[in-house]
Amino acid sequence: MNTNKLAGEHGVITMVQKVSNLIFRNIDTLYNTAKFKVFDKKAMGNRAPRPEKGYVHLIGAGPGDAELLTLKAYRLIQTADVVMYDWLVNPDIIEMIPAKVERIFVGKKCGHHSMKQADICELMVEVAQTGKNIVRLKGGDPAIFARAGEECDILAKHQIDFAIVPGITAASGASAYAGIPLTHRECAQSVRFITAHLKSTKAEPNWCAIVEGAKGTNENGETLVFYMGLKRIDTIMQRLAQNGLRPDMPVAVIDQASTSQQRVCVGTLVDIATKVQAEKFQGPAVTIVGEVVNKRHRVDLSLLANEGHGVTS
Repeated sequence: MNTNKLAGEHGVITMVQKVSNLIFRNIDTLYNTAKFKVFDKKAMGNRAPRPEKGYVHLIGAGPGDAELLTLKAYRLIQTADVVMYDWLVNPDIIEMIPAKVERIFVGKKCGHHSMKQADICELMVEVAQTGKNIVRLKGGDPAIFARAGEECDILAKHQIDFAIVPGITAASGASAYAGIPLTHRECAQSVRFITAHLKSTKAEPNWCAIVEGAKGTNENGETLVFYMGLKRIDTIMQRLAQNGLRPDMPVAVIDQASTSQQRVCVGTLVDIATKVQAEKFQGPAVTIVGEVVNKRHRVDLSLLANEGHGVTS
């Protein structure tokens, strides 16, 4: 047998095996690559694409004292692209906004509107559609007489993602800093929040139903808290009296609650309007009606002060 011939045939066989192995390895690699590409496409198909629109945080800034801002609210303010804020937001909170963040004042004050609500909603949508993330900063709590519902409606309509961060509402801040409990086991088992600003200037709340709760005796009474009613306090007291609330019902008006300018005026249904007028309150103010006013304790607000930002009782 020719050994040279056998060696040559062996070399050819070895070469063929090597080429075959290389081909099969490449085929296996190509198969796995294609398989993973198909998997990735399926996975991406189930995953929502990154939105081109920005998102919105509707944030409550609390009743006045800047230190009542929540930690979550503070964190989100630091990471926003734009902050749209109201008149009721404490200037100390505005100073917490980083310099790189755009600030837009959209505040509304009785008789002095910077922007109409429809324009605010339109501006939010326009800015979010550019891809910027917005903090919509409101005084108190966004969901209590702050028109968050309307803003949520417009954001949902335009498929803009949003979240709501609660804040301490004016009623809670005012009652705490004025030392007036909103409920009490001896005289008030419930509390009712009422806006003095209705959608129509001619519209009025159901005074009969409001008084019915407040007339309750002993522990069945209900505390009434009126928001934004400083300029209408005389009318509010008249309506309560006309619908059967007793004249000597205790009433307290807290002006600029939880700020260094806070002042409290206490009276009754028949004389509170005159007393408030004499005090020349500036607003915003919260009015508390009910027996809980007689349960007031003088709070030492100096315990809450922070170097020049204290409040007085």
